[in-house]
Amino acid sequence: MTRQTKAVRLRELIAKGAIALPGVPNAAMARQVERLGFDAVYVSGAGMANATAGVPDIGLLTLTEVAQLAGYIARAVKIPAIVDADTGFGGSENVARTIRELEAAGLAGCHIEDQEFPKRCGHLSGKSLVDVEEMMEKIKAAVAARSDPDFMIIARTDARAVEDFDRTVDRAQRYIEAGAEAIFPEALQSAEEFRDFAKKVGVPLLANMTEFGKSPLLSFKDLVGFGYRMVIFPQSAFRVSMKASHKVLRALKEAGTQKDWLDEMQTREELYKLLDYDPTAEKWPGLSD
Repeated sequence: MTRQTKAVRLRELIAKGAIALPGVPNAAMARQVERLGFDAVYVSGAGMANATAGVPDIGLLTLTEVAQLAGYIARAVKIPAIVDADTGFGGSENVARTIRELEAAGLAGCHIEDQEFPKRCGHLSGKSLVDVEEMMEKIKAAVAARSDPDFMIIARTDARAVEDFDRTVDRAQRYIEAGAEAIFPEALQSAEEFRDFAKKVGVPLLANMTEFGKSPLLSFKDLVGFGYRMVIFPQSAFRVSMKASHKVLRALKEAGTQKDWLDEMQTREELYKLLDYDPTAEKWPGLSD
């Protein structure tokens, strides 16, 4: 599939229903998401920062790094990928370049948030927001910069943790006026807030079910019932993999061997199958797709 058809596919999916998007920090995990039957994948900004660079999610990766890392993921799978574009990497001109770079990397859409730089994780305190007008200019620049009209522009608002629920709704409505095609209300604090937000905002909505944050862990079914069309699980797989790697590394340090962990490992054969790699073949078909 081409980048354009992936963007079209994303729109088709949310037009006829709702999709769950597991978050991934790398392309191998994205392949797992696809093989398990998910319709789309989410490229976690925190995941890229934490897993690749070993840094916190405070805007330390550059646009070039994010486009490259997210591009690996988008090109590794046939399903659409949405990426976290933080604050757009600067002002409205920077946002325009961000959209062009992410389109070229093969993404089907991205979300841009209304935090001031340096940003913080959406479920931490101490955030600050840009003015509504500044965020609207960023959204307008993003929409105007697209070469593919199907590339989805999602506006994320972090206003709930800084202002209040009503102001979060107000900001979302202004962002829609500026051209945002979907809204991501970050860190809503109860099931009732998720429900009420969906009643007040009339475009496709994205819900974030991250663990250990300010939002309750609602089920995909519950959120779909409220009217959400996209539900992301940004760090679930990464957190489990880090817990597992900690355990095996501790055991290796203590025992000096990994032999007791073989049943817990992905085998070489399973890895090659995931990568569509046949070591006996003359060429790997992935480069000619």
